[in-house]
This record gives sequence, C-alpha cells and structure tokens, in this order.
Amino acid sequence: MKPTKVIKQFVFGTAATALWCSFLVACSTNESKKATPGYTTSTTTTRTVASAPIQQATITYEAPTKITPFEPAGSSLTPANLPSSETLQRLVDEAHQRFVNDNSGKNADYIPYLASVPSKLFGVAIVTVDGRVFTAGDVDYSFSIQSCSKVFTLAQVMQEAGEEAVLKKIGVEPTGLPFNSIVALGLHDNKAINPMVNAGAMASVSLVKANGADDRWQKILTYQSKFAGEQLKLIDEVYKSEAESNFRNRGIAEILLNNKNLFCDAPEACDVYTKQCSIGVNAKQLAMMGATLANGGVNPKTKQRCLDEKHVPRVLAVMTMAGFYDESGQWAYTAGLPAKTGVGGGIVAVVPGKMAIVGFAPPLNKAGNSIRATEAINYIDTQLGLNIFGAPHVNARISSR
Repeated sequence: MKPTKVIKQFVFGTAATALWCSFLVACSTNESKKATPGYTTSTTTTRTVASAPIQQATITYEAPTKITPFEPAGSSLTPANLPSSETLQRLVDEAHQRFVNDNSGKNADYIPYLASVPSKLFGVAIVTVDGRVFTAGDVDYSFSIQSCSKVFTLAQVMQEAGEEAVLKKIGVEPTGLPFNSIVALGLHDNKAINPMVNAGAMASVSLVKANGADDRWQKILTYQSKFAGEQLKLIDEVYKSEAESNFRNRGIAEILLNNKNLFCDAPEACDVYTKQCSIGVNAKQLAMMGATLANGGVNPKTKQRCLDEKHVPRVLAVMTMAGFYDESGQWAYTAGLPAKTGVGGGIVAVVPGKMAIVGFAPPLNKAGNSIRATEAINYIDTQLGLNIFGAPHVNARISSR
C-alpha cells in the first residue's frame, strides 16, 4: 500500500511564492487523485489534503549478502585493518605513474610567483592515522599552502571560540561562485558565509584571539605547524609577490569591515591571511595535517591534540561542501571525501578514521584545482573504496568495476 501523502502549509513572505505553492498543491492533488482510488481533498483555505485510512505495513529488510574483503577495494576500514603497507605504497606509485605525463592545465598566474613554479612537479602522499607514510614523486618540494590553510584556521577558531561563533559570524553555506567573488558578498548581505572562500578565510583570521597583527600571525603559524608535526615557515618570495597584487582581497576585507563582518582591522586581516597562504609545506607535511583531522584531531606523529574531537566533523563537513571551490559538488558526487584545494597545486583529502591523501602539481583547471592531484587522489580513493557516502559493500562493488 502506498503511504498517505501529507502536504503541510508553509507561510511565505511574498504573494508570488504563495500562489506558486498553491499551484503545486493543486497539481499534487490532481496527481494523487489519479494514482489513488477514493482519494479526496478538503475545500478549505488551508488546503489540507486528506486520504484513505492508513493501514500499518510491515517492512522487512533483507541482510546484504556477505562480501569477502579483498584488496585494493576492501571491507570497512578501521585503524586495526587498514590496507597493508605494500598495498598503500603500490597505489601511491600507481597513481603517480598513471598521471605524471598529464600536461593539461596551467599554473596560477594572478600571483606572479606561482606562475614561475615548475609545472612538471608532481607528488603523491598518504599518511595513515597510525603514522605510516607512503610517498611517490616530488614530495619534498616546499610549495605555498594557499587555500589549504583555510581548513586549519577554521579549526583554530573553532578551538578558541566554538562552533557557534563560526556559524553566526561567518557561516557555512557554499557560495556557488569563485573563491574570490565579490558578487557572492553582495548576494549575502556582505557577509562571508563560508570559511573556505577568501572572504570567509579573512573573517576566520580576524576571529583568532590575538594582540595585534604580529601576534595573530605567529599564533596561526604555530597552530598550523602543530598539525604538521614540525615547524613550518613562511615562503617570503610568495608573500611579497602576493602582497603586491592582492588588491581584490583588500577590497573584500574593507567590505566585510564596513558591514561589521570582520573582527579586526581590514589591512591586518588581509595581510595576515596573505602570510597564511604563503606558508610553505611539502606533500608529506600537508598529508600529516590531513591525517591529524582523520585521527580525530590528534597528530599521528607527535600524539599532540590539535583540535577537540567534537569539532572535527564540523570541519570535515565544511570541507565537503566547499573545499573544491565551485567544483565541490562534483567532487563530492564522484569522490565522496572531505578535501581542500589550493592554487599552489596542493590538495588534501581526509578519510575519517583512516588516512589523508595528498596530491601536489602546479597546473590547475579553470576552477583553480590541481588536475594531476585531483586525478591521483581520485584513483586511490576509487581503488580502496573510500567514499564516505557508500556502505563498505557498495564501495567494494564500485571500486571493482
């Protein structure tokens, strides 16, 4: 028996919307009449829809057939039964070999320094929650972290001020527009609405508790180094190059401040954010930062807690919704992993409770995402069946195709 259809009335702010809803209710009623014999509707202005008496149905669920775990696509992964070291190293090597000759895309050139980075560089790394490291290619090359840093400043604000501060003062909704969009501000009352776009990242920087610009910068650098498990450094050439050309970000910061959506001076927020994006990391360090999130906020190498475990799902949710710029929906649809990209060529993807996967290659697509890094991470993800939206047996089937 089909379940009864119930339509609730909602109150909308405009007459046009109300008329539209009335039309939908009428259409729904007509469809229901055709589909269900004896179906009647009330004629009151509330447009309540009645139905035939409900009969309780008994629903039984059949257990899925047992699936024998296999590699590389196995059963549910836990720290106790992660893939073997041999499997993980093999997949890292395969991912590197498969895509090393992909010459598509081009380096970011709106920051002059980034245009000069050798485009042939390509590295792949995995760090597991039990601290194992697997690498291939140019994993020791220090590149600018760029927007990947936004994840960890968001974590810092959550740790200091709590989740509600992020929700109320910044927001967590995707913009659907480029990461440096000014139009997005205008569409949302000149509020950032997401920590993964430039406006939201500068708002995050402004929320870090500090006594002035130098203190704010040092606190951010120290916190991101804690995630990496070793001291990170500013790439001064990147900072100078970006600071000389970041007019758009300066304008965004002023708009935020003028609308009381920035919480320190605009030049300070913009400059510290620019330094944050100019932090140097290599693929192994970035993978360790991601693995710290995968490990519930505890660094697998140092065993230090960087973020309270209760905040980790919130950070990963924001990464999933907006971490791939305006291709985030496509990435979630195909890969199903929380991830963050940066125009420096790095991408970090987090498999909660399991590992982090990092790719690095400077050439980007039109959305600003590294092409080879995306391909490498997606390959490993598919081979291991890591998609967080699929049950283990579903992932196993997908990855065996």
